[in-house]
Amino acid sequence: MQRIRLRYTKRGRLRFTSHRDFQRAFERALRRAEVPMAYSAGFTPHPKVSYANAAPTGTGSEAEYLEIALTEARDPQKLRELLDESMPDGLDIVEAVEARTSGLADRLTASVWELRLDGVDPADAERAVAAFDTADTVEVQRRTKNGVRTFDARSAVVRLETHLPQADRPIDQPCAILRLVVRHVTPAVRPDDVLSGLRAVADLAPPVPAAVTRLAQGLFDEETGAVTDPLAPDREAAGASSTADATAAAKAPA
Repeated sequence: MQRIRLRYTKRGRLRFTSHRDFQRAFERALRRAEVPMAYSAGFTPHPKVSYANAAPTGTGSEAEYLEIALTEARDPQKLRELLDESMPDGLDIVEAVEARTSGLADRLTASVWELRLDGVDPADAERAVAAFDTADTVEVQRRTKNGVRTFDARSAVVRLETHLPQADRPIDQPCAILRLVVRHVTPAVRPDDVLSGLRAVADLAPPVPAAVTRLAQGLFDEETGAVTDPLAPDREAAGASSTADATAAAKAPA
């Protein structure tokens, strides 16, 4: 059995795709691409696909991850191309590596988010961010299937800062850009929870819903404060294996 790890995106209008919608589209793509999938046992076998920490419905993402199990070996790059051709535009399969290490989900400990706040003056956003940063706790509420839950949105936030709007934004319309690094904790702190926190501490209320995009997710590096690429260990292991194979071939007798 071969395991392949994939990174995919949710862009444009497809950010409104639910996780279940993506699952259906991806399983159709597997069939169209004739991928030799491994299946679960039991009365209702399902293709062995492991999804890791999917982004909430309504948010875009450049860094969603999943793992599939195959019954026959395939070249990861060719497989990526076949699957990407079979997916709707906006749900793009952008990277594939053979799984050579364990614990992909364990390496997804933090996310980097970008929040575009149309109609918000950058100076107002900066004041709200400063108030959020200096607060010891920022309690917010979220409605769940078990009722309304109150929790601290501040402790999971590693970094929250303002950025300049993109150069192609209309200069006559205010727009604030926030960059957020948040740890994956329980209960999960989502970008909309941070926006609720900014409203609580500084009365920052965007006139239109924020456009939210996950830029990256991976292992949080305590020393550098960076969120590292979760597929890097698999690429490094593949490179080490290729080097070892080449060395062995060079030493083999003619």
